[in-house]
Amino acid sequence: MARPKKTDAPDTANAIELTVGAIERLTCRTDTKAQAFLRDTKAPGLRVRVTNTGAKSFVFEAKLNRQTIRRTIGDVKSWSIEQARSEARRLAVVLDSGQDPREIDKQQQATREADKQRQQVEQARQNVTGLDAWANYITASKAATKPGHPDKPKWGARTLADHNNLSAPGGMAYKRKSMGTTQPGPLHNLLNQPLALIDAAAVASWLKAENAHRPTQAALAFRLLRAFLNWCAEHPTFATIAQAQAHSTKAVRNHVAKQAPKTDALQREHLPAWFAGVLADTNPHARAYLVGLLLTGARANELAGLRWEDVNLKFGGTLTLHDKVEGLRVIPCPAYLAHLLATLPRRGPWVFGVDKERPNVDDTAAYNHRKALAAGGLPHVSLHGLRRSFKSLTEWVECPAGIVAQIMGHKPSATAEKHYTVRPVDLLRLWHDKIEAWMLEQAGVTFDRKAEPGKLALVAAA
Repeated sequence: MARPKKTDAPDTANAIELTVGAIERLTCRTDTKAQAFLRDTKAPGLRVRVTNTGAKSFVFEAKLNRQTIRRTIGDVKSWSIEQARSEARRLAVVLDSGQDPREIDKQQQATREADKQRQQVEQARQNVTGLDAWANYITASKAATKPGHPDKPKWGARTLADHNNLSAPGGMAYKRKSMGTTQPGPLHNLLNQPLALIDAAAVASWLKAENAHRPTQAALAFRLLRAFLNWCAEHPTFATIAQAQAHSTKAVRNHVAKQAPKTDALQREHLPAWFAGVLADTNPHARAYLVGLLLTGARANELAGLRWEDVNLKFGGTLTLHDKVEGLRVIPCPAYLAHLLATLPRRGPWVFGVDKERPNVDDTAAYNHRKALAAGGLPHVSLHGLRRSFKSLTEWVECPAGIVAQIMGHKPSATAEKHYTVRPVDLLRLWHDKIEAWMLEQAGVTFDRKAEPGKLALVAAA
């Protein structure tokens, strides 16, 4: 039998020592087969596969549990013959140990995929900022209701405003200043970083910096932050990211400014100058609002949110306030306050509002109040200080504490008050009229209490 020429294609029926030339000459008949294999004599199991399209690759073929397994090693253009032999020998050793290389490859691929997913999750985890979680927190809290009160939101308007203001980015133009913009809220810079980095050290450093120029706001911001981190600790997404104990270390607590009780309040001797300054204001809404705060002891946002439908200005009138404690509370409308309310122009649903969309007398009244205090040479008294003033001044007429608490909307503090005392509005009015009359007397303000509201001009005596 004649020996095959070196230029002939190798016979795939016989194993040979693979060479580059033999691999180049290897072909597959296109009329009968889709692929053909040329075996190597130096590395058992190593073959070169050629398809009927001319593609060639090294493969490993062997028996495992009486079944043929075949695994592609790589393209002949990328792998050298010696590299392919080394890989074939390695796979043979794996087979000798009773393992299937294909299963090992699957496990390794699964491990690589799992590692990749973990890296992606960790990357996403690092990219979640405190502001991202904060936005989710506000949305969830706005939708929540108070336990036992499914129709009452968990957060009131003031609480929501505090969360938005203290995390605001700033940069907004001041309403009353011709130049400059608002600065970021105390929480903004802290939350504007990855949530995972907000640890005890970061919180302590933040508190130290904020205490240098706005300690009161920093203390409030810290309380909101503490509630936020506690919420994160129970959230399915943020629990593994947030450091829930970042607020509880001793180093952090030592930086929280201690809140001293507020004492700003009007005294009896302040009443003449205060009423003179407030009644001289040309803004009727701010004027009535400030007098209403002092004469009712209502919270600033309660009175600001008063609607005309909640006001009864007839003799023996009432005000229905949206109370943060009980939901609604009905209190007497004192005669002097009724006169002021009756003279207000009605420009929308809100008694003190200046537009139809929302009650927005708070900022205007606070500004006008500062002017009135300055004009009378009086010390600073905040809008909430007028509520404190009402409580303090009622001591002069020896009004029962329970009456004052019910008018102001304080929770009952004793079992008898909570479960056994039921006071009608007329009983509250009896004492409320005494309180108003005494304040006006001390202020030197006179008017006809029997006149129909709005029909008599008010006179402030010096």
